[in-house]
Amino acid sequence: MLEVKNLKLFYGDNEALHGINLEFKDKQITALIGPSGCGKSTLLRTLNRMHDDNQNVRIEGLVSLDGKDIYQKDTDLLDLRKNVGMVFQQPIAFPMSVYNNVAYGLQVAGIKDKAALDAAVEKSLKQAALWDEVKDMLDKSGLSLSGGQQQRLCIARALAVEPEILLLDEPTSALDPISANKVEETLVSLKGKYTMVAVTHNMQQAARISDWTAFMMNGDLVEYGKTKEMFISPKEQRTDDYLNGRFG
Repeated sequence: MLEVKNLKLFYGDNEALHGINLEFKDKQITALIGPSGCGKSTLLRTLNRMHDDNQNVRIEGLVSLDGKDIYQKDTDLLDLRKNVGMVFQQPIAFPMSVYNNVAYGLQVAGIKDKAALDAAVEKSLKQAALWDEVKDMLDKSGLSLSGGQQQRLCIARALAVEPEILLLDEPTSALDPISANKVEETLVSLKGKYTMVAVTHNMQQAARISDWTAFMMNGDLVEYGKTKEMFISPKEQRTDDYLNGRFG
């Protein structure tokens, strides 16, 4: 289980996250929504320590995975980021074959058995709904794929190392509508297998794919609940205003 308790994040003296308390439901999709600059991506990046390279960032509170504080000094970052995968807004295909793009994390982990790699690549590409499109071109460059295919390739690469959590930072915002729809379908098909947290500025997308929604504003968690209930009958006036386009 992934959760945060009284999580605060500071950029220098500026407090960007104000005591966030949130429990992400296992093997379901939680959408993080809110106006630009509200702290969605900032929160997402605390969940696998993506802020570590920024010396200006200070974090207080607890981020725990399966009961362990991920910010403890003895945390192995490679293991953490293997277990908590990340897919970014812009597809980041590596300048190597489709096959090696997916197998990369496994190869870094020292897996050399060809049969094991073959099986993992096929399984991951099938989970990412990309296998049928690329099975005859595994030796071609991942950069030769379309934007939507590259994003699903990135999802396959993250899945190949068998993570527990998948973080997605606006995974379809750089894609055309048809490609975005395929990525959405892929994410929905992965429900029940992975815990997913997705930042999105697209309200319709949040309504389509997520089970739970967290609405953030100015670094605060305003409301959190089941997506259908929140979109039909939000409890907070600020949530209602945002969902109905009265600000944001």
